[in-house]
Amino acid sequence: METMMMNFNHHRIKTNGIWMHVAEQGTSGPLVLLLHGFPELWYSWRHQMTYLAGRGYHVVAPDLRGYGDTDSPLSPSSYTIFHVVADLIGLLDHFGEQQAFVAGNDWGAVAAWHLALFRPDRVKGIICLSVPYVPRYPNIRPSESFNQAFGSGFYISQFQEAGRAEKAFARYDYVTVMKKFFLINKPDLLIAPPGMEIIDYLETPSFLPPWITEEELRIYADKFLESGFTGPLNHYRAMDLNWELLAPWQGSKITVPAKLIVGDKDIGFHSGGTKEYIEGNVLKNLVPNIEIVLLDGHHFIQQEKPQEVSAEILSFLRKVTVN
Repeated sequence: METMMMNFNHHRIKTNGIWMHVAEQGTSGPLVLLLHGFPELWYSWRHQMTYLAGRGYHVVAPDLRGYGDTDSPLSPSSYTIFHVVADLIGLLDHFGEQQAFVAGNDWGAVAAWHLALFRPDRVKGIICLSVPYVPRYPNIRPSESFNQAFGSGFYISQFQEAGRAEKAFARYDYVTVMKKFFLINKPDLLIAPPGMEIIDYLETPSFLPPWITEEELRIYADKFLESGFTGPLNHYRAMDLNWELLAPWQGSKITVPAKLIVGDKDIGFHSGGTKEYIEGNVLKNLVPNIEIVLLDGHHFIQQEKPQEVSAEILSFLRKVTVN
């Protein structure tokens, strides 16, 4: 593991008023940004970084704002999708690239979708894992919508209250918190029963699947022990502010080439309506140039199925480059 960690070049870049930590592999070729989600780090893309760098790409995976060795502003209002996209534009500028390929999982997918929405001139193509592009609903804030649809036990609803999730997470060691999130094996939406915190509701697996080791989980745990969870949770706490600020883009299309990769056992794939949504016309109308791939897997699909995801990313990069 130590040898693998040494294969990456680590440095911090000044962008959009913060210092952002990035891991880098490959020094030439087309730039590919890899964006993690919650509760992750750049390290979630370790397999794809080595795979793509070995095939001629310059691969950069940051810790997003609030995570790991990147700065963590105090206010939730500093975590809008506009802040995150501006951070990424700063990375492109730092590396002297007008355009890049961008892949993201979970919140990283949200960032990739909106980078393509706001600045299509800076994006060659995007690969989004687990989270499809979802349009802004004009008449209701996200927090209100989630409460109405899923109740107060829904994990995003619980994350809205400052300090609540942090206090609940603190009852467990950090490796256990990682296990509870990374190894979710139920396809249902994350909704705790009345009076229960979502972290208490999530099960702690008695054994690890073959795709992740205790040592790898500890890499995440040690970093969250240093940085805490408030920064990552602030992305959820900025969702209503995002809704307010995104009004001018109501109904806008994402026109860049896009690929969506979803695990068929992901959280809410069936019960949450994801399957119907990605198979219907709404997404295809909003993202006309989209390819959709279903894999046998769960939410953190790039770690669970590294070879399949890496191959899907590479095929997309080559297809867009040829076209």
